[in-house]
Amino acid sequence: MADRKQFSVSLVTPDGAAFEGDAEMIIVPGAAGEIGVLARHAPLIATLKAGSTRIHPSGSEVLEYATGPGFFQVLEDRAIALVDDAVEASQIDDARAREQLEAARAELEAIDRGESTADRWQIEQRLKHAENQLDVAGRA
Repeated sequence: MADRKQFSVSLVTPDGAAFEGDAEMIIVPGAAGEIGVLARHAPLIATLKAGSTRIHPSGSEVLEYATGPGFFQVLEDRAIALVDDAVEASQIDDARAREQLEAARAELEAIDRGESTADRWQIEQRLKHAENQLDVAGRA
């Protein structure tokens, strides 16, 4: 692979930055499909769904994160992904992910029974994020 120009990439959660630095490419799980961004990309704003975010700092190095839903912006060689959670593949706690999965399933059942007014889409995204963590951990 030819050397690619690097640009500023941030993967940010409510708890702070999961990744902050320069990279050759970032691939995020857009609501309509994966979005890959290289340096000098056109300006972009998109919604993100729970999925796998992959950051390519240089060469063949790839950092993979299980990320929750959020937003993505590209502007002037800077990409920012604002997500509700980001867990690096090597740091995924299977037990925690299984607990999140069961909690989301229970909340969806409560919504179906009319016992909860929680936002169904948000709960479904939490469920997908927990499933995604387990999936990413399986590939790590």
